[in-house]
Amino acid sequence: MAETDFASAFEGDVPVGTKTPSALRNRVQDWIPATVAFIAVIGVWEGAIRAFDIQAFVLPAPSVIIQRFVETSDVIWSAGLNTLIEAVGGLVLGTVLAVLVAAMTVRWAPVREGLMPFAIAANSVPIIALAPIANGMFSITSPVPKMVVVAIVVFFPVMVNTARGLIEVDSAELELMRSYAATPGEIMWRVRVPHALPYFFSALKVVSVLSIVFAIVAEYFGGPQDVLGQYILTKANLFVYPDAWAGILVASILGVALYALTLLSERLFMPWHVSFRASDAS
Repeated sequence: MAETDFASAFEGDVPVGTKTPSALRNRVQDWIPATVAFIAVIGVWEGAIRAFDIQAFVLPAPSVIIQRFVETSDVIWSAGLNTLIEAVGGLVLGTVLAVLVAAMTVRWAPVREGLMPFAIAANSVPIIALAPIANGMFSITSPVPKMVVVAIVVFFPVMVNTARGLIEVDSAELELMRSYAATPGEIMWRVRVPHALPYFFSALKVVSVLSIVFAIVAEYFGGPQDVLGQYILTKANLFVYPDAWAGILVASILGVALYALTLLSERLFMPWHVSFRASDAS
């Protein structure tokens, strides 16, 4: 806590942890550049379509996409929900497996040396090769093949980053814990896990968005029709590009929502981190 914050709280002016108006104003100001840039891009896009008379089969105007987004909202949001289930299922599965393997690599060095080559090999396999194989291994009408594909994509970044955070701990901290006769489990929970959380959430923020992307890519290779991948593919094949872009818009919204949920989880699980304390104090 900053000295000025403590003094203010002691004097009864500002309760501890309360955001001052200036802090809230700074938060709002942080969003202004992104908002202006977004509006500018949409404006240039719409203006270019009208100025150069670009046809919808080449690139539809944002106004047309929004119109189709509203008119087909029931269909595309139903498809989006099914894709979201696949993405979240794969994200959870891949993350849990990655954390377990990362913990094992810290506890047993031979495991780290043995599993790392397999993890690297799995990460190097193209997604277009995994999706058809997963469809053949499981029922093509089930969401499981898509979850497996997403889990494989998620596994490597989360495992590598989490393992790095668990391993790269200051030796002085470990010696201090051992001087207090701390068990390996206590060292793990009190030292290694807090140190690994920033690494873990850095990877999770990346794969939370990628999970939507790769779930849609996996859907291109067959399966139920009421998913975003098949919806976008069908509309594109029929040259109904405004509808296809409306599906892409739903995918973008879902990706942003997962990313925002990850940011919220990061703040809830590690409010002590210096990045949050610095932003709260500003």
